[in-house]
This record gives sequence, structure tokens and C-alpha cells, in this order.
Amino acid sequence: MSDVVVADPPQKMAEHAPKVVSERRYVPGIGWESRVPRLMSWVCYFVAFLAFLTALFPVLRRLLKPVRSLVDVLFIAGPPNLAWVVLMVILASALAKRKRAAWGFLILLEVVETIYMVVIWANVPDVFPAVLVPIFINFTVIVVLLLCRREFFAIVQHGNGWRAAATFVVGLLLSILIGYIILTFLAGSLDRVQRAPYVVHGFFDVIFNGPSGTFRPGVPREIAWIIGLLGSATFIATAYVFFRPRHNERLIHGETEVEIRELVTEYGKDDSLAYFATRRDKSAIYSPNKRAVVTYRVVMGVSLASADPVGDQEAWPQAIEAWLEEARRHAWAPAVMGASKTGAEAYERAGLSAIELGDEAILEFRDFQLDGRHMRAVRQAVHRVERAGYTSRVRRHYEIPEAEMAEAIKVADEWRDTDNERGFSMALGRLGDPLDGRCVLVEVFDAEGTLQSVLSFSPWGEKGLSLDLMRRSRTSENGVVEFMVAEL
Repeated sequence: MSDVVVADPPQKMAEHAPKVVSERRYVPGIGWESRVPRLMSWVCYFVAFLAFLTALFPVLRRLLKPVRSLVDVLFIAGPPNLAWVVLMVILASALAKRKRAAWGFLILLEVVETIYMVVIWANVPDVFPAVLVPIFINFTVIVVLLLCRREFFAIVQHGNGWRAAATFVVGLLLSILIGYIILTFLAGSLDRVQRAPYVVHGFFDVIFNGPSGTFRPGVPREIAWIIGLLGSATFIATAYVFFRPRHNERLIHGETEVEIRELVTEYGKDDSLAYFATRRDKSAIYSPNKRAVVTYRVVMGVSLASADPVGDQEAWPQAIEAWLEEARRHAWAPAVMGASKTGAEAYERAGLSAIELGDEAILEFRDFQLDGRHMRAVRQAVHRVERAGYTSRVRRHYEIPEAEMAEAIKVADEWRDTDNERGFSMALGRLGDPLDGRCVLVEVFDAEGTLQSVLSFSPWGEKGLSLDLMRRSRTSENGVVEFMVAEL
């Protein structure tokens, strides 16, 4: 296949995507509200940058104090704390992706900041002029965020909430336990009653004042730093687990695989990669009439579709839009690997942009021969392998006895250079699966009858084959791959 398709920014996708699939669309608006998520993200990044500079270079704290004070008044505090830096970066990224949870968390921060200012005002009435401006600004930010609620439409993946809560509870309990043990053996100035409260105070205070906030007379600075770092690690891990994208749990199985195989059988004769849509580590999303399906996998926040949609081309736009809608809803970046020219055009019409990357080599069996000057190098390689006494065997997978298939799988795994598999769009990753009986296996043996190389092909329509797996022994004769192709 000859194209890789990558997504444009969400705003551009919203302009081009066909307005057909669901009642609610997860796309930005067109008014001033649509700019608020990006603006809030930039402000959070700025707060993180300011906190980073003052935390890493204490000499800048006094120099940048007016700027920090202004940021504290206009937005939220930016203490010189690396843990706060990481939290702000995570929040800024989530806001840019329009995640509803980030919107709620930012409102919570603004509410806490406002309540803090009101408490100061209540306790020290003389500071009224000084706190009135930040209270008004924080209230304005809260109102703006509430008015822009619909712009934060991306959801946190199901299950992230309880995972984050569990992470926080485990981190808190471990921090208390570790801190208590350290204080028991290394800090005799605190009695048993004081140790646990001290650890809890240091655990929560670190997010506002950094590890230095846990310093206390009679407690070594190293212990305060350890407690502060435990708290920082817990807060960062909790935020990461809460906002992180995970693999889509709606993987292909059972009835879904049967439906995809039916579409491959009916419409896959023109698509050499259609059969690879049956990989079970992918997810599938259909057009409303279920006449077309996009198969994809979520990797590091990217919804990566494999090759063209499978099914009726008239239903491709609806399947693509359903896939894009889900990506927008979860704040995944949509991308496609290995689309054909026709598929690339369909994805482009949905708002993505195409980049050509390589070409597909197709051999017509009826025209293939080793004669001619242009085939000289291949012919020489094949003859060299034949002279070495190599032989081949070509069979459908369903014709291969179970023991022989197990041996082929064993040696194929031994010949791999790494544990990582490549070829998401062009490999099945399941050699010997009982449901792949129509696949074809080419085996090559040396003069002693030892298996030296294998090629496995998936079905392409009724008569075609598409390369799936290519493995060879490092000791095999040079030219063995050319020999296998020629023998096939």
C-alpha cells in the first residue's frame, strides 16, 4: 500500500468532516468559546515554566517575584516546586485536548483559590483592597469556564477514575508507612504520636511549598526531602493515571470477528490488506448500517487505523466519521497507516491529510518468470540456492499437521531479532491460528532436511495472497527468500 494518512488539527477536521453519524458531535465550536481551552492550556504551561525556573534556580525567585505575584492574582499559584510543574504540564496537556476532567479540576483550583482569598479577607479585614482584585478575577475565570463547558467534551477513559483513586490511596499509605519507619529509626525528637501527623502534613504540604515545606526543627533535612518526594511522586502518579490514554478495551472477538470476515469475503478482493483487519488486538467501529468498518488500535493516545476501511465503499465515509468521532470524544489523535490511494482520498475528504510513503509490489502469477535480463540477479540467487540442495514445500495452513505447524512456529520465533513485532497494518501476528486455514505457508529445507526459512501469506480475495510473515535462519543460504517466492 502506498499511503500513510495523518490527522490535521481538530479545528480543521471539524471544518471538513461530514455531519452525519451521531446526534452529538464532539467538535470545537466556532465562537470565542472554542479558543478558551487552548488559552487556558497556554496559561498553565506558563505557570509550569515559571515554577520550573524558580524551583531550579533559586537566585531567580526574587527577580521573578513580581511576575509570580501577578500570576497568583490573575490565575493560580505557581510555587517553586517541581511536583507542581509536572502537575501543571499534565493539566495543560489535558486542557488542550479538551478533556472534561481537566475543566473540572481547573474550576476546583479556582474555587479553592477564591475561598482562600475570602478566608484571608475574613480574618484580616484590612487586606480587602488587596484581595478584591484576585477574587473578582478568579470568579470571572470560573464563569468563563462554566460558559465554555461544551468546549470540553473529551472524556477520561472509563476506569481511569478508580485507578487514579487507588493510586493515590496506595501512595499515601506507603508514604505514611515509609515516613513513620524512617522517623522511628532516624529522628528521635518526634514521639510516636507526632510521627504520623508529621508525615501526612509533609505529604500534602509538598504540593504547595515543595519538599522544603516539610522542614521542622529536630528533623533532619534529608528525611523531610524523602517525605516530600514521596508526596510529589504520589500526586504526579495520580494525575498521570487519571488523564493518561489507555488501549481501547473494545477489542475484536467472537461475533465481531465473524462480521469482519464476512465483509472481507464480500468486499476484500480489491484490498490486499483487508484480511489483516481481523487482528484481535485491534478495535472495530462500524458505519451505522454496518456495511463498512474501520479497525484501529489506541497507542500512546493515538487512534491508529490500519489501512482502508473494510466493506462497501459507499459506507466508508460514515465508518470513518464514526471512528473520528470516537477519537475526538476520547481526545485521541487519529492517524492511519498503510492506506491505498482510494482509502487515502476517503480519509482526506474526512479532514485528514495524506503523505505518500512507499509503493506496493504486486506479482501476477500468470506473468511471473525468471527469464530475461531484468530478472538476472533473482535468477542467479534462485539457482545458487538450488545448487546448495535446498527444497521447498507449499501448503495451505489447514493442510499442515499440528506437530509440523508447531515446529514451524517454534523456529520462526527463534529466528526473530527482537521481541517487538512490526507491521501493524500488514501482519496477522498469529501464525498457526486455526481460523486462518486458507493462509499459505512456504517452507524451505536445506540438503539435510533442516527447516531454514518460512513465508506465510494471508488470503487476498479468492485467488490472491498477501505477505504476512517472513523469517529465515541466519545460517541459511543467501538468496533463500528469492527462492521461496519463485517456488510459490
